[in-house]
Amino acid sequence: LIQGSNSQRCSTFKTTAATVDLDSETFVRADQVCEWRSPEQLKELLDLELRDGGESESKILQRCRDAIRYSVKTTHPHFFNQLYAGMEPYSLVASFIVEALKPSLYTYEVAPVFTLMEDAVLRKMIEMIGWEEGGDGIFNAGGSMSNMYAVNLARYHHFPDIKEAGLSAVPRLVMFTSQECHYSISKAAALMGIGTKNVRSFLFRASFEQRPCCVYFDVCNTIKRNSLCVCVQGAVPFMVNATAGTTVLGAFDPIQEIADICEKYNLWLHVDACWGGAALMSNKHQHLLKGIHRANSVAWNPHKMLMACLQCSAFLVRDKTNLLQRCHSSSASYLFQQDKFYDVSYDTGDKSVQCSRKPDAFKFWLMWKALGTGELEERVDRALATARYLAEEIKRREGFRLVMEPEYANVCFWYSPPSLRNLPDGPELWKKLHTVAPVVKERMMKKGSMMVGYQPHRDKANFFRMIVISPQASRLDMDFVLDEIHNLGKDL
Repeated sequence: LIQGSNSQRCSTFKTTAATVDLDSETFVRADQVCEWRSPEQLKELLDLELRDGGESESKILQRCRDAIRYSVKTTHPHFFNQLYAGMEPYSLVASFIVEALKPSLYTYEVAPVFTLMEDAVLRKMIEMIGWEEGGDGIFNAGGSMSNMYAVNLARYHHFPDIKEAGLSAVPRLVMFTSQECHYSISKAAALMGIGTKNVRSFLFRASFEQRPCCVYFDVCNTIKRNSLCVCVQGAVPFMVNATAGTTVLGAFDPIQEIADICEKYNLWLHVDACWGGAALMSNKHQHLLKGIHRANSVAWNPHKMLMACLQCSAFLVRDKTNLLQRCHSSSASYLFQQDKFYDVSYDTGDKSVQCSRKPDAFKFWLMWKALGTGELEERVDRALATARYLAEEIKRREGFRLVMEPEYANVCFWYSPPSLRNLPDGPELWKKLHTVAPVVKERMMKKGSMMVGYQPHRDKANFFRMIVISPQASRLDMDFVLDEIHNLGKDL
């Protein structure tokens, strides 16, 4: 592709590619995860101003080096800050190819290869969910967008007149979700005119010590009570959002039991499995999503646990009646002509709320072809085994304390420096402990040794949240994290 270009600049970039090497092996453990600079400092270093005249190739290459130098190395083995990490080389190659070819997935004629690849990946994901009669789906611009698709589709399913008549055609609607759900559910309610006050949440856990299965009767009874209550108030319940792998705790809603209620009361069941969907790849851990085959729709992000390059997000529907198409189509005559010379059912763009859409499925398809389902299963099993090792090590070490037993790859814990270890459990301890994690985070960022997130949770003091994903992360890396947190915070 580079040789086929008439641009001399491309040749220059080709010959100097080694200077901007992004191979994951480049970021060895001795390197910094980040080279922290304040926004003011970074503005000076990067020279962000855009001018009338262009710059020399040598300066442009330096811009590339600077962009890499001062960016966070999310592929570093000590990056544990988000729900994505590591470098997947096959997916990276697919990303390069996509950017070079510049396809857009709205019609088969302009993206024949990637249209068929997306269809193949969706069919395989549908199979893994357990929809034996098939389904439909689309890759889109992220898990938040998938959840918004779910809300819009559920509403259209119950009230198809809304597409043409608008909000005046429907009564006040109410949706249910757990308190642990992703914030995109509330955003969807606001965006679509449902209103955030019409999102009713129920308590997902009775306490941090209990597993979801211990409280599912409370959850389901809450849905039943709320359904009856809002009906009396003149509102109409139309969907329930269940979460499979919550962002902070990595917890799973009891899908099977919630599905019983949804079927009884004719509520659309959406499962946000953006994070936890990868467990479907594992025979050992797929029980976490028991009952997902009963969902009406599922969101699943292969760019998280499975490490496909960002972004790679699928929205899947248990429907064979073209519900996606009917809900979102506008039948643009310059794209979706019905008298084309090929099968126009492959023109999938009218199912989407977007027009231009990248072939993100290719990034998942290529790595799946290269690795096979067995290797992807091992990747999930290894990550969860490493997370379990970290949890056991936390219980063993003085000064560390689990927030809860991990269900997934999220390991949440507190660190108490020596000065706090003799304080009794009470308000004074928790007030002081709340200040520890922010200082340790600042120090690790400025040192560049690693990145681990922290947050409060309801009435709980700030705690660290480790996310274990990358196959590069070993037990030695887990030991390093705990040692480094102690070294950074022992004087507090």
